Amino acid sequence: MKLRVAVQMDPLESVNIAGDSTFAIMLGAQQRGHRLFHYAAEDLSWHDGRLWTMAQPVTVRPVAGDHFKAGAPEVLDLGRDVDVVLMRQDPPFDLGYITATHLLERIQGETLVVNDPAAVRNAPEKVWVLDFARFMPPTTLTRSIGVARKFLEQHGAMVVKPLHGNAGKAVFKVGADGANLASLIEMFNTAYREPHVVQAFVPEISAGDKRIVLVDGEVAGAVNRIPGEGEIRSNLAVGGSAAKTELTDTEREICAALGPELKRRGLLFVGIDVIGGKWLTEINVTSPTGIVAIDRFNGTDTPAMIWDAIEAKVHK
Repeated sequence: MKLRVAVQMDPLESVNIAGDSTFAIMLGAQQRGHRLFHYAAEDLSWHDGRLWTMAQPVTVRPVAGDHFKAGAPEVLDLGRDVDVVLMRQDPPFDLGYITATHLLERIQGETLVVNDPAAVRNAPEKVWVLDFARFMPPTTLTRSIGVARKFLEQHGAMVVKPLHGNAGKAVFKVGADGANLASLIEMFNTAYREPHVVQAFVPEISAGDKRIVLVDGEVAGAVNRIPGEGEIRSNLAVGGSAAKTELTDTEREICAALGPELKRRGLLFVGIDVIGGKWLTEINVTSPTGIVAIDRFNGTDTPAMIWDAIEAKVHK
């Protein structure tokens, strides 16, 4: 059965096809004969009891600078005209993102949405991970300079980052002496209304931050992301480099603990971040990345795993 697949994502013009996970998934869909449509989250409309969008049919190919062709826009009823919606726009996880999850939730039972929109909304990446605190480095969420100072006294050097940040943006290390801590918290309090993540600094970050991808609760593979010179951030988007890796026993334990809950919630494509082989820091459910590097190192086909899982759910 060939599927009609609507991909909710950022502009295709901006995609770096060399490493973009969504593009790899689209290529995988097209290879199976599925038909692709592209639209942006802001194109969603609720009218007359139905969820609509203006979308363009697209074809994709792995040619840099000429990687897609778009047809004339079509008005789609996302509950009736497509079989699958891939919710793959990048954060920020703001009210626009949250509103899109509320709207997409209304077509559940008609169309498969990946990942499940209610589960995405209810599992913010740096909040839901607290359910698995036994695997995490010491962590607090706060806007209080007093709490941050107490944390520093208890744990020494620490990292401060936005609760809903992504791609390594605005991640700061504060040394044990606390220099500039007050100014940093003041700046974060001005920029963000929510609490901030304050986390014990894990020195093992110098050896890399492992991205582990799970598909329908099962491990698909992993890649180690190594920080660049003078950096503590390992994200590939900010200059980190990718390296082949294997899972440690503790990482397998983490995945075994997470897998059944991911499957239960309909979080089909998830990326978790682990430092030092044992410290879980994030559970990425919005638009996880990393599969292109994983497949390059391991000779695997993660998009095929994703589509096998999607097709199994659609054909139930």
